[in-house]
Amino acid sequence: MSTTKGQANVQLIEGQASSLLPSDTHIEFKPLPMMALRSSPGEVLDEVSRDGAAYLIERNGQQKACLVPISCFLPDIQRSRVTAELDRLKDSVEQYRVAISAEREMQFLFREFSGDTPVEVTVTLPHGYPNKAPVVTADPIEEGCPHRWPNGALCLYGALAVWNPGRHDVMHAVALFRRWIQHYTVWRQTTEWPREGLE
Repeated sequence: MSTTKGQANVQLIEGQASSLLPSDTHIEFKPLPMMALRSSPGEVLDEVSRDGAAYLIERNGQQKACLVPISCFLPDIQRSRVTAELDRLKDSVEQYRVAISAEREMQFLFREFSGDTPVEVTVTLPHGYPNKAPVVTADPIEEGCPHRWPNGALCLYGALAVWNPGRHDVMHAVALFRRWIQHYTVWRQTTEWPREGLE
């Protein structure tokens, strides 16, 4: 499908949508005649959902609507999966809060303790979850703490704990981050990170 970019029209639409989107979000809309949408709706929808394309739908030379990926406004996670995660957390009697990040990703926030020090752990479900593993961060964490990725996320998945989207869920991430917090507490006391299999 060949389309051209409509720069003048984009400014108007972006201005109207800007209050709904983070300030650093830039959507580059391409015009799409209504007839092109009618002739290949599946192809257009795939381009939007899979490739992140954004279209201004035009009829008789007038802009009528837009198509954008759902991740522009909401977490791109199947509703049934979100419901299952919430049910599992409820069944486990977990204490948590739910938030949506600036990147429109779903987050679960837990209050944990390392010794007497409270630590807020955030489990972020990235767009495309569960095919992408949750990203887990904790705050505050002491400077120089090992077993963290360069972006500060906790190193939970690796040779001994691989993320499996068909078997694992947020509660799996909770079990892993609680183990990580136990190891972190030992490291704070001894400057040695416990090896797996040792208490």
